[in-house]
Parts: sequence; structure tokens; C-alpha cells
Amino acid sequence: MSFQGNIRKMHSSLVDGVVHYSLPLYNNLEPNHLVPMNNFIGEMIKIEFGNQINCVVTGKRINKTYGEGMCYDAFKTSPLAVESIIRPELSRIHEGVALRDEEWERKHHLRPHYVYITKTAGLKVGVTNETQIPTRWIDQGAVEGLIIAKTPHRQAAGLIEVALKQYIADKTNWRKMLQNELTEDDIQVKKDELISYLDQDLKQYTIEDQPLKIEFPVILYPEKVKSIKLDKVPSIEKKLMGIKGQYLIFDEGFVMNVRSHSGYYVKVG
Repeated sequence: MSFQGNIRKMHSSLVDGVVHYSLPLYNNLEPNHLVPMNNFIGEMIKIEFGNQINCVVTGKRINKTYGEGMCYDAFKTSPLAVESIIRPELSRIHEGVALRDEEWERKHHLRPHYVYITKTAGLKVGVTNETQIPTRWIDQGAVEGLIIAKTPHRQAAGLIEVALKQYIADKTNWRKMLQNELTEDDIQVKKDELISYLDQDLKQYTIEDQPLKIEFPVILYPEKVKSIKLDKVPSIEKKLMGIKGQYLIFDEGFVMNVRSHSGYYVKVG
């Protein structure tokens, strides 16, 4: 059985500590299929690119994506691409100042946010809103996550992240993550160390938490990672060895970043 539609990033859920994935396929802007990807692990899977990309915001056909599946106009105007998403310290909606879309920023940024530490390959710090734990950690391929602080709005979380970035990475080494090359550093010990670096005005937001361990459905991790992009390889037919983060891991070390293909029209089966 095969499924067709425009790709969106995979949905994930944690069941008894193990991640279960579904791939949303859209008919342009309308949900069409939700493909249970764990069912393909250990089996041959074929992904064919239909040489069509649709903007995930406007639906119009495009030749190139910006951000995650957007046309250029949407990337420059949509709240989904506002700069405070990448740099949360820039958010000012708690002051009544919107960077792009007041209603959207009040809904998404004027709400509790978490600062967290995860183990992806090494340890990293990050920010997300209260609804995205553990989804955000799963998307990063983290095998362990721990909340450092809870803030009343996005900017405060961003300021904590900025203060800590000089002591810990804020980006994932995606190749090592896919190879499952993990640091032996203790995530709780690192949290305690990071908190000691914060000024009192930021330290007030720190909270107690217990580490969450995450297991990914992977049969075999690649020794060497070889990235595939559908623009260059429009038809992939390989054995699916596992899924980690937003990556499909095939045999022979090939991997595909699903999230970077948002808007691409494909046939999966």
C-alpha cells in the first residue's frame, strides 16, 4: 500500500519510553494521510519525489523552500518564521511589542516556556514552550532530557539560554546524534553546574525535575552518515533501519531529514 501527499515533519509519541512516529502527508494544505512509520522499520521502503513542492503556508507551487517548507513571501511575513523563534531573547510581546503578528505572538510566546538540557550526542541547552516537552527533545534526537527552568514568557527563557550558551552548546551535532555517539557527561550534574552561573534574576525561574530517558526505534546506527536530498535523488528505495529525531535511517548509512523536505510531494510505500 502506498500513500501520497506533501510532507510535514513527523508526529511522535512516547509509549513506554519508546518513540512511535507517524508521517503526515497533505493534499496541499489539507491533511490527507498519517503514515505509521514504525511499521516500515526493518523493511524496504520506497519514497518517490513527484517534482512538486507546495508552500506549507500559502499552498502555492514553488521551486525552492525557505525555512521549513515556505515560499519566500511567507518566510518574510509569516509569524512561523518570526526571528524570535530562532532567537527567543528577542521576543517582546510581554511588553506589548510584536515583532510580526501580535495575535500569534500572544498565543505562542506570551505563555510559559521551558529552558532545558538534552543529551543528543553531547549536551545542549534549548528553549521551547510548555506544550512541546518531550516532542522537542524527540525532534532533536535526544536520548535524555531535563528541564532547567520555567519562565512566564519566551524572552525570559531566551535570556537564560543566552547566559548559558558560553558554558554549553546550543546546537546538535546531527551526524554524531545519528551515529549514537553519546557523551558520558551526567545531565543532572551539568544542570547543577549551569544553574550556578545564573544571576539571581534568572535563577528565580529554575525548577526541580527528573531526567526523562528516550529510546528510538533503530535497528542499526550508521558508522558513516550519508545524507540524501530528494532534489538530487528523487527516488529512494532502501531498507529502513530506524528513525531518530526527524531523520529516516536507511541501510548503508544513508539518512533523510524529513523536516527539511516539508512541502515536497511524495509517494511513500
